[in-house]
Amino acid sequence: MTHVTGIIFDKDGTLFDFNATWVAWTKAFLTELAGGDMQIAQALGGAIGFDMAGQSFAPDSPVIAGTPADVAGHLLPYLPGSTPAALITRMNASAALAPMQQATPLKPLLSHFTAQGIRVGVATNDAEAPARAHLRAVGVEDRFDFIAGCDSGYGAKPGPGQLLAFADQMGVNPADVLMVGDSRHDLIAGRAAGMGTVGVLSGLATARDLEGFADIILADIGHLPGYLMLQAA
Repeated sequence: MTHVTGIIFDKDGTLFDFNATWVAWTKAFLTELAGGDMQIAQALGGAIGFDMAGQSFAPDSPVIAGTPADVAGHLLPYLPGSTPAALITRMNASAALAPMQQATPLKPLLSHFTAQGIRVGVATNDAEAPARAHLRAVGVEDRFDFIAGCDSGYGAKPGPGQLLAFADQMGVNPADVLMVGDSRHDLIAGRAAGMGTVGVLSGLATARDLEGFADIILADIGHLPGYLMLQAA
C-alpha cells in the first residue's frame, strides 16, 4: 500500500482508551443492575469477564469486541424477569453517557487526515446511537465521513460489511484503505475486506495477540501519521 485514501477506525480501545473509559462504567453499571447487591454484581461481572474487585477485564471478555446483544446474552441468566430488548436498551442508554478518554487528541489527528484528503470512518460493534454520542461528547462526530454500529445494517465485525460500506460510500478502493483496531475482530474484518490492517495497543490485546493479523502494530493511533509518512516514502 503506497497511497492511503481512507482510514476506518474501531471505537473502543482505538479512538478511546479501553480501560480508562470502561472499567469505572462497567463497575457502576453492574452494581446498578444488581440493585446494589455486591454478590449479584460479582456474578454479573464473572458472566462478562469483569473482575469487580480487581476492576479489570479478562482478555476474552465479550465487552471488548462483542455487540450489546452479545453482552446482554451473558448477563440475562442472572437477571430473571429481564428481556434481551429491555436490557440492551438500558445498556445502550447508560453507555451513551460514559465519560470517554481519548487514546490521543482526536481533533488535531482527524484534521491532519482531512488535510491530506483521507476519508475517515468508524466501524464499531457498539450500537450506532451510543457511538455517535461518544464521538459527539468529545467534539468529533462531524469530523467523520462515515459512522456505523452493529445495528446500522451492515453487520458486525469480524464480518467486513461495515468496512466495505465505508469504501463504497466514500468511493475508495478497499485496497487503499486502512482498518485500525485493537482486537483480532477488527483486523480479521480488515483482511476480509481486502484492506491494510493496523493494530493498536490502547485496548486490552497485547502485541502477541495481534501478530499475524496486523500489517503493523502501533502503541496508539497518534503514531499513524508517522507510519503513513514512512509508507509513502
